[in-house]
Amino acid sequence: MPIQLVVGLGNPGKQYRDTRHNVGFEVAELLAVGSWKKGYSGRWAEMRVRGRSLLVLRPGTYMNRSGLSVRQCVHRHRLTPAEVMVIHDDLDLPLGRIRLRPFGGSGGHKGVESVGLDLGSFEFPRLRVGIGRPLEGLASEDHVLSRFTEAETAVLKDVLQLAVRAVDSAVACGIVVAMNRFNGCDLAPEEG
Repeated sequence: MPIQLVVGLGNPGKQYRDTRHNVGFEVAELLAVGSWKKGYSGRWAEMRVRGRSLLVLRPGTYMNRSGLSVRQCVHRHRLTPAEVMVIHDDLDLPLGRIRLRPFGGSGGHKGVESVGLDLGSFEFPRLRVGIGRPLEGLASEDHVLSRFTEAETAVLKDVLQLAVRAVDSAVACGIVVAMNRFNGCDLAPEEG
């Protein structure tokens, strides 16, 4: 089923801007630059990707209530979960990696959990954007709400562009084709 709606997850408010937890918002912003409208308990845009109509949504609810916004948009446009792609941060992927999946569980991500519960299904594609594991002694909650370092920000810019290309591919060619093209990409800086 073709993707009709792309949802970038994050937390609203200046205090959360540029945090690791908001990379979904950042990808959504790059997809729909300057064409945002208010609605669906958030901000949304209509755009065209390779001749196909696409909705982009940034829930205005906090992360763990994202499903409310997504459900409103899905019901209004009569979409199925399989037509919704969710973009979110992932602790289990290093910075520099993205991973597309056709469906799956929440992996402990509160935003994904909320979307799945509100839609009544976890059978929706997702794009996971790696943010890396926290340093020893730093709680996961503190890590996801922290900002990227200067060195990480340079990598993140390229990762966000890669994520936009992956969404474009998934919308135009399907999730399986996009997975084959992008799941092996690694933009992480060389160590040492």
